[in-house]
Amino acid sequence: MAKDYPRSYRVADQIQRELSGIIRFGVKDPRVPVTLTIAAVEVSKDLSSAKVFVSMFDMEEDQEARDQAVLALNKASGFLRRQLGAKMRLRIVPTLHFRYDSVQENAVKISSLIDAAVRTNTTSDDSLDSESPDLDRPAGEP
Repeated sequence: MAKDYPRSYRVADQIQRELSGIIRFGVKDPRVPVTLTIAAVEVSKDLSSAKVFVSMFDMEEDQEARDQAVLALNKASGFLRRQLGAKMRLRIVPTLHFRYDSVQENAVKISSLIDAAVRTNTTSDDSLDSESPDLDRPAGEP
């Protein structure tokens, strides 16, 4: 069991759960939006540092607001680390490094590109059916 799911993964999952509540109810900085979610947490093997990837759903277009939110979280990392230490039973609480996670944005862009390509498809399904051989007919019959 331990080799399938290492301790760093378990700690990362717990940090993600605890930190979402702490940020939502404990951080009073106006630069941190209510729609902030923690997308993922990566903890180093020695549990000394953690990368926290955050996403903000209503700020896809506002680069400056995203940067300010990440900056505010990095400035509050000492407070957040202390709050994590009170909630988790760890000898050493990892140092938190916040980063913006653009995976969701990229997925939306790729999906819209695929939708646009499908809409502009010029081949019709009927022409493809008439060109394809009839698979139900035996090979020798016309």
